[in-house]
Amino acid sequence: MLEYLPDLTPQLAALCAFALLAGFIDSVVGGGGLILVPALFVLMPGVPPATLLGTNKLCSIWGTSAAAWQYLRRVPVELRATLPACAAAFGCSLLGARAVSLAPPEQLRPLVLVLLLAVLAYTLWKKDLGALHAPRLSGGPEMLAAVAVGAGIGFYDGFFGPGTGSFLLFAFVGLFGYSFLAASASAKLVNVVTNAAAVIWFARSGHILYDVALAMAVFNVAGALLGARLAIRHGSGFVRALYIAVVAALILKFGWDLLSS
Repeated sequence: MLEYLPDLTPQLAALCAFALLAGFIDSVVGGGGLILVPALFVLMPGVPPATLLGTNKLCSIWGTSAAAWQYLRRVPVELRATLPACAAAFGCSLLGARAVSLAPPEQLRPLVLVLLLAVLAYTLWKKDLGALHAPRLSGGPEMLAAVAVGAGIGFYDGFFGPGTGSFLLFAFVGLFGYSFLAASASAKLVNVVTNAAAVIWFARSGHILYDVALAMAVFNVAGALLGARLAIRHGSGFVRALYIAVVAALILKFGWDLLSS
């Protein structure tokens, strides 16, 4: 699998550094792919895009799982909404991965940019958004909302992906009324499931560089553990500030991609 890069050492060292940073950011607010996917495309230009995306997913799932474990140990997780969202996300992420061959994901960029702008504006407008944990749904409405969130964002992650963690975080804060810290815990669990579905698809298709992904995963886990601990220690205010920064960065990236295409 490494025939693409005969001398991998310098590139792998740089990728591991990016994996560390991506794990830190992703464990708190999502958006690790904003860092790691461009790094893979720049540092491994001879590798097919599908293989780079598969390698990223196998690396990322380890860091996301480590962060989810940290949250599970220290933050109460609202499983009544999180588990149905996970179940729907898994199946729809697989469907999204299969749908990639039917329509180019790049067509989603304008829509994603509009959604991110709306998310940022709403977060800045609602100063107290996510400050308190006050779940507002229960029973049937909670179940239906969880399935809808899991299905919609799960399909998006399998089909395209960038910003999945940020969209999940916003959904659990804005729709369910969770604090940013509690929402981070639920978002991480759902993101583990969407990543697992994508890894299954890419592995079956032969689009993973295992040596590269597993080396990067070690650093991704280290960054994820550090980020989760800082989020738990500093609370929802820290998560909210970092969330705004990551969403702003995603907006700049999508805006630049649209202007340069």
